[in-house]
Amino acid sequence: MRIRGTRLRKSLVLAAACALAAAGVAVPATQVVAQATTAKGGDAPKPTIVLVHGAWADASSWNPVISRLQHDGYTVDAPPNPLRGVEYDAQSLKNYLATVEGPIVLVGHSYGGVVITNAAAGNPNVKALVYDDAYIPAEGETVFQINAAKPGSCVTADPSTFLNLVQYPGSPQGDYDAYLKVAPNGTYRGFADCFANGVPRAQTQLLAAGQRPFAVSAGSEPTGTPAWRTIPSWAVVGTADHVIPPAELLAMATRAQAHVTEVDAGHLSLITRPGVVTDVILDAARAAGRS
Repeated sequence: MRIRGTRLRKSLVLAAACALAAAGVAVPATQVVAQATTAKGGDAPKPTIVLVHGAWADASSWNPVISRLQHDGYTVDAPPNPLRGVEYDAQSLKNYLATVEGPIVLVGHSYGGVVITNAAAGNPNVKALVYDDAYIPAEGETVFQINAAKPGSCVTADPSTFLNLVQYPGSPQGDYDAYLKVAPNGTYRGFADCFANGVPRAQTQLLAAGQRPFAVSAGSEPTGTPAWRTIPSWAVVGTADHVIPPAELLAMATRAQAHVTEVDAGHLSLITRPGVVTDVILDAARAAGRS
């Protein structure tokens, strides 16, 4: 979803300048740009906020956050994350970011944190990184390695107990699409207990039905040079996260020198505590505007 308020204001200002020029009134180009930039009273345009979902989700998981950010006048993009592998997914996001004009606040949830960590490297328009219950990997680390770094992750159990593995066309030998199990008796064991704890049951059923699979091989693919070494970062840590142990979330955020906000939520704080997540993104956006 994209709302190009700044672009519209620029068009209106430029139209007015053309009208004045037709009337014989000279308007310097620099003045036109300055008027367009400060049309809402600020010294710089608001950053575009790009939201990246993780495994077993899609961009709609950000809807409660998107609506709040749009209400505050921000342009919000939530492109799909292919969930094929670290390099593939990061390159897909890099290509997308190249189409976004002006400053960017880049936000990742869960595995989306790995993707933004790799995709933002070397992009001068990315002014802030926000990690929501997300992996914040160092160079060479993998998702599987991080899951096992501290006890408590539900995704380190026997895969047969919580995953359905499905071959996908052209998959390398031994690779599969991984879906979280939905138990026949309706308990949603893999999905509800592991991934969506704290989400109301009716909403959990909808999320489980529309989950997007994660290529198993992506979990063992190492990350590249992390963008958080050069870009300021913020982190939301769900203290009841069952996927990434809260102690590991906090350790990664501390290593990245991120601004940390702890919240009483499971792995899907973007759904259960969207106000808190939005406030953290707004903090990052305000800081980006001052940079």
